[in-house]
Formats: sequence, C-alpha cells, structure tokens
Amino acid sequence: MDREQRFAEAIERIDAANREDPRTEIVDGQSQPRELLFAQRVYKWVEQLATDPSDELLLAARAHTLRRWLIPRDRYPMTTPGYHQWRDALARFHADEAESILRAVGYPDEKILKIKAFITKKNWPEDKEARALEDADCLVFLETKLQDYMEAWEESKALRILQGTFGKMTPDGRARASQLKLGDRERELVRRAGLSADAGSDSG
Repeated sequence: MDREQRFAEAIERIDAANREDPRTEIVDGQSQPRELLFAQRVYKWVEQLATDPSDELLLAARAHTLRRWLIPRDRYPMTTPGYHQWRDALARFHADEAESILRAVGYPDEKILKIKAFITKKNWPEDKEARALEDADCLVFLETKLQDYMEAWEESKALRILQGTFGKMTPDGRARASQLKLGDRERELVRRAGLSADAGSDSG
C-alpha cells in the first residue's frame, strides 16, 4: 500500500468509527453523526491554517475526538478537577483508538507517536502544527457549539470559557475567529471576552 492509499484508508476507517456516533446534527435537512461532522470541520480548518500540513497533522485532526461519545462528561465529577480528569482521559482514549486504526493500515511507530502527540497535545504550544490543530478545534467550537452552550451556561461562565479559548489561540487563529458569522448575542460575548476585532454578523 503506497502513502496515498494508506492515508485514504486511515481516513476512511476513522470516519467509519465516528459515523457510529448515536448523537446527530441536522445539516441541509439530513441527520449526520455529530462526531463525524466535528472531525471533518476541524480537518477543513487545519487545511486552511497550516501551510503544507503533514499527513500526521491531518490524521490527528480527523482522529483527535475519535469515538468521544463513549466517555461521557457525567462519568466524572461535575467539578473543575473532574472536567480536567475527563479531558485527560479522553485524550488518552482518542490517541489509543487512533493508534489501533493506524497500526491496522500499516503506519510505522514513529508516525503513530507523532499523531498521538498531536492528539494528547504533548508538544503544544511549542509545535507549529500543534498550534494549528488547536486553532482549528477552537474555531469549530466557536462557529458550531457556542450558541448551544450559551443556553446552558451562566454569562460569567461563558465569558471565562471564551477568554480561555482565545488565550489558547494564535494571532492568526484569533483573526480568523473575528471573521466568523455569529449571532448578535454570541458576537457581543466574544467582544466582551476580549477578542480584538468585530466578529462577523449573522447572515440569517
């Protein structure tokens, strides 16, 4: 199997795993698996953010939330330490799930280790490609999940989380965030959280 075939097979298997997500989202009138959509959106952002992205970065983008629904948030205490325990457990789980697929299609150890490092943020923020993946993840959160979370969060929590999100992003990532099409309420919270540009207005 050559490089392109191996890459395509890995992407296909990762997508097949995320396609099993029982949670769905309606896109263009069609019900789609939520985790599959999220991974594809992050992948597309990485292609825009990174100059000549490596195969390892692209595979990490597609696999960094692999089968996330299998470890729900309520399995851990609903506290800040519990949240961090959950996120750490998820990162290890996603990395291990990705490794199983990558080994099955013939990726060597050194490439698997690099992909797992992206997923677990081992070299973030020092690594340029790792920063691109983090930016992509944050951008997809802002454009697809922020509105739903705002319905559940108190305003002070929303502001705190947005400030933390922007704090993780590169200047380029924040500049792109300023151009996202957001609703009025989200745009105002983004402004108050300190993003130094006007977010795009809702197109309706």
